[in-house]
Amino acid sequence: MNAATATATATAPTTAAPHLWRDCATMLRRQLKHALRYPGLSLGAMAVPVIFLLLFVYVLGRPLAAGIGTGTDYINYLAPGILLMAVTAASTTTAVSVCTDLTEGIVARFRTMAISRSSILVGHVLGSVIQTLVNVGIVIGIALLMGFRPEAGLTGWSAALGLLVLLTFAVTWLSVALGTLSKTPEGASNIVLPLALLPFIGSAFVPTGSMPTVVRVFAEHQPFTPVIETLRALLAGTPVGSDGIVAVGWCLGLAVAGFLWAKKLFNRPA
Repeated sequence: MNAATATATATAPTTAAPHLWRDCATMLRRQLKHALRYPGLSLGAMAVPVIFLLLFVYVLGRPLAAGIGTGTDYINYLAPGILLMAVTAASTTTAVSVCTDLTEGIVARFRTMAISRSSILVGHVLGSVIQTLVNVGIVIGIALLMGFRPEAGLTGWSAALGLLVLLTFAVTWLSVALGTLSKTPEGASNIVLPLALLPFIGSAFVPTGSMPTVVRVFAEHQPFTPVIETLRALLAGTPVGSDGIVAVGWCLGLAVAGFLWAKKLFNRPA
């Protein structure tokens, strides 16, 4: 090996990393500009949890509170599930955005350019995570205005927000994979529907113990129930128990599975 080859080999990793981060930053800016230019999808994703928050507090809240024994504190029981819904509702926006890029040919154009291929997906993920967390913040603000009164201190809030970030990251990668799998944007909006509906078959609105046996077994073992219970405990300032470990495990598992699946689908031959 001559000196020039050795020098090139030694410097390749140091030059590739800045190139990758620069491409990722460019794709992230593209995603955020799209969100500002076409706010309809983002507003629609934010409206879903807000509508359910209003519905279940002001219309269905009293009978549900009487049934589960929470009294006027039903919003404190409800809010963690609504925050999770704010995350899953954004999955539609992510999947449609990814599928639109693939079907309209812009990704094919990117693949002919001197940019990192992985930056295309990373840009989608980071942009979607930022938009989703903004929606979560707005939903928290609305819930506080409606009477949500968490007992959590700084540690509890930090842990709850950390779990929401981890959940958002996991759901976003899974949505990217589903958007890559879809043939049309319309199909992408439908294929992620189970993600948006899954919180309903969990402990978001009522305890799982009040459900019929078959539904209760499913609700207790699906991914989102331990996340909801962990958020509820953290925000209420009560012990988390084993739900915290299960919730983090589900989030990490979904994130890894979504990443590997999205990468495989994105790199498949055209």
